[in-house]
Amino acid sequence: MKINRKVKLFLGSIAGIVFLLFVTLVVHIATAKPVEVDNATIQISRIDFNEPLDSLKSKEIHRNLKSIDGVKNIKIVPEKGVVVYFHDNRIANSEQVFAQLSAKGDYQAERFVISDELASKKVCPAMSTDSFSYKFSRGIQRIFN
Repeated sequence: MKINRKVKLFLGSIAGIVFLLFVTLVVHIATAKPVEVDNATIQISRIDFNEPLDSLKSKEIHRNLKSIDGVKNIKIVPEKGVVVYFHDNRIANSEQVFAQLSAKGDYQAERFVISDELASKKVCPAMSTDSFSYKFSRGIQRIFN
């Protein structure tokens, strides 16, 4: 069976593009350096409220959290009753922030604490260490390091 020259050229082009993209990926993984973050004192914390928050309660919580020293970037998810915030752990830890917030208002809430197993993970909790992408990246890094 005779394959048309244009089909051969098309398939060869596709194979070449895939090869170049693969080589680019490998070079990127091999040369990428870990990001050095200068804000090692910034920590993210979460408070879970037992009921969904209405707009007035959300504004009150936001105002009370903003008045606590060291608290920055507050994100409230009213329908889930969750407040996520960043804070400087040199000024206040999450327990102190929660205690100060509780003192400023009568809230049915609890501080979110992650499990010891999750805290001891060396990779992002959203990335599975059994996934192909994780294993592929680690393999490339091991070859070139």
